[in-house]
Amino acid sequence: MNKQIFALDIGTRSVTGILLEKHGKDFKIIGCHTEEHEERAMLDGQIHNVLQVTEIIQKVKNKLEDDGELLESVYVAAAGRSLKTKRASASIPLQHALSTTEMIANLEFSAVYQAQSALAAENENIKASSDYYCVGYSIVEYRIDGERIGSLIDQTGNVAEAEVIATFLPKVVVESLLAALERAGLQMEALTLEPIAAIRVLVPESMRRLNVALVDIGAGTSDIAITNDGTVSAYGMVPYAGDEITEKISDVYLLDYPLAEEMKRSISTEGQASVHDILGFETTVMLDEFMETIEPAAELLAESITQEILKLNGESPRAVMMIGGGSLTPGLPELIANKLELPENRVAVRSIDAIQHLQNASMLPNGPDFVTPVGIAIAAEEKPVHYTTVHVNDRPVRMFEMRELTVGDCIVQAGIELGKFYGKPGEGMIVTLNGQPKTIPGTLGKGPKLFINDKETKANAPVNAGDRIEITQGKDGYGTKAILKDIVGSSDHLDIQINGESKTFKPEYFINGNPAELDQLLKDGDNIIAKNCRSAADLLELVIGEQAKSSSGITVYANGKTVRIFPKNSHGLIINGTIAAKSDLIHNGDRIEFISGSTTYEEEVPTALHVIEKLELQPWQTALIFFDGEPIELKEKKQSILREDVEIELDEPVYDLDELRITERDLPSFIFQDVFRYVVIDLSGVNGRFELQVNEEKAAFDSPIYPGDRLAIKWLE
Repeated sequence: MNKQIFALDIGTRSVTGILLEKHGKDFKIIGCHTEEHEERAMLDGQIHNVLQVTEIIQKVKNKLEDDGELLESVYVAAAGRSLKTKRASASIPLQHALSTTEMIANLEFSAVYQAQSALAAENENIKASSDYYCVGYSIVEYRIDGERIGSLIDQTGNVAEAEVIATFLPKVVVESLLAALERAGLQMEALTLEPIAAIRVLVPESMRRLNVALVDIGAGTSDIAITNDGTVSAYGMVPYAGDEITEKISDVYLLDYPLAEEMKRSISTEGQASVHDILGFETTVMLDEFMETIEPAAELLAESITQEILKLNGESPRAVMMIGGGSLTPGLPELIANKLELPENRVAVRSIDAIQHLQNASMLPNGPDFVTPVGIAIAAEEKPVHYTTVHVNDRPVRMFEMRELTVGDCIVQAGIELGKFYGKPGEGMIVTLNGQPKTIPGTLGKGPKLFINDKETKANAPVNAGDRIEITQGKDGYGTKAILKDIVGSSDHLDIQINGESKTFKPEYFINGNPAELDQLLKDGDNIIAKNCRSAADLLELVIGEQAKSSSGITVYANGKTVRIFPKNSHGLIINGTIAAKSDLIHNGDRIEFISGSTTYEEEVPTALHVIEKLELQPWQTALIFFDGEPIELKEKKQSILREDVEIELDEPVYDLDELRITERDLPSFIFQDVFRYVVIDLSGVNGRFELQVNEEKAAFDSPIYPGDRLAIKWLE
């Protein structure tokens, strides 16, 4: 015998029950029944009166049992509008590299906990973070010291961080649903989400690469789901739906709410309706008059839906599918198409005849009302979300299995911040080496130990219903111990040749002014001086003195070329035949020569002009002209000089290890108005017109001028 599938669509206006049997890839409808709420027991998809909803569920269940077997378990759906998403991040000091996936998983779960806490803090009706069910999360990015990185494994830095986007269901939504089902004698077999259910039967996975919006217009709300790039990319909701249309009809025609609802349905299907108002008068309303009556409400509904679609999608989708009873509102598809600037045939109402692999569909009215109930049954059967219970530190925790549940999921749902169970790092110390502070960290605190049913496990280990999880506090790290060698490294002697003579240099170390050996223990606050000979600057200081170290010239890189610039009476080194920069390292066996007395500049610091001259470039385009008989040299900089993409002038200083990019400028010839940068014209007491002249011929401000030209301003009467 084929398995019988029972699903309930518990909506704002009504409760619909569907019975199906699965036959291979097909689903056969064997029963269906709908009961409307007599009072407003549901509001915006949330149960507000458990007893009244239970009564309606019981009626639907009893009716379907009359035609078949006893019903004990059921598939249901949570409204998509109940979903909450939140971004959050968690960080950990990176005193030692994260070497295992377990450590990274713990960091991720801490970020999920932060998302859960932030969501609870935003909702004053929620008392604690555990009042939300986490139904999934994904990694946004990992970061080291604020910089994005692909993986945290074995990365070094100061702080490791994980950012997640997590999805939650408020517990109050689920608990009220469970309470109503249990009172009706039903056990929740599995849960799905209403937008997922509808998309599952209307938009197969192979088509989800298309950017499509699905709009489920119910009585109280309109649920929206967006597909793109192969997945359901966004959910949304607007608090406008079919009730807005019904209320407008009720107000205009003086009808009780149920009669207004009946009138709306009749006109949608038959084109006209006859009703009796509260005064007893009968009125027949035709479609054209009806359309005019509901136009303001339909306009508001269409505007609300399209604005939410644009907010979720960022632009108009390729198409819009509409389901739910409210989608039958006359003229609504055309209004939505117009507001999204889509062709009218790209916005369509979809009925159950669009559902593939559905047998015996004739049992249901061929309209959009039953797409979601059928979708709930099929989606919950094929991708069920089971409800399970585990114990965390002896506390019962109920969870949804949106995917394979892990120990970390259970810890988050229990409202436990895993990061607080880490041992504290051991106390470190700070010392100073040659004027620079150095931090020596203590050992990292141990992570918490996790157990499933008394067996040690990891945060990403799977769990099963009934498992008992225990978390124990991690051990604190140890304070640091270090010796001088840990800070200064090797103590090898340096054997080199200076001006043909062999020299040996031995490192010297001092702690707080006293000579020290490499095995001496360090204390917090120690001041260490290490006199090594590792670079050209070190050697100059040792041999010639501090003044030589500061005046040994600079190295600038211009267009990939190395440019060395020395001050007047400077000192420098040639290492193995090459002029050395101050930062160049010295190695055993190097042949070194001193250079001194080079005269390149006398200023305190070299400038960009010195670099141009060292490259044997002409810095200026010049032209010697005559203005009123006086010689004037016009000048224009020939090169653009960029340092870190910022242009600098020829007189600006350059510094050791600067990298410059020099390009020739495409300069036009000088023009007449350029001369006014070099001369001042006294216009006081001058009246009348004037004429510009070049070589005694009439000219304009933009007339080109060349070396030797004679310029003048002639005043006319």
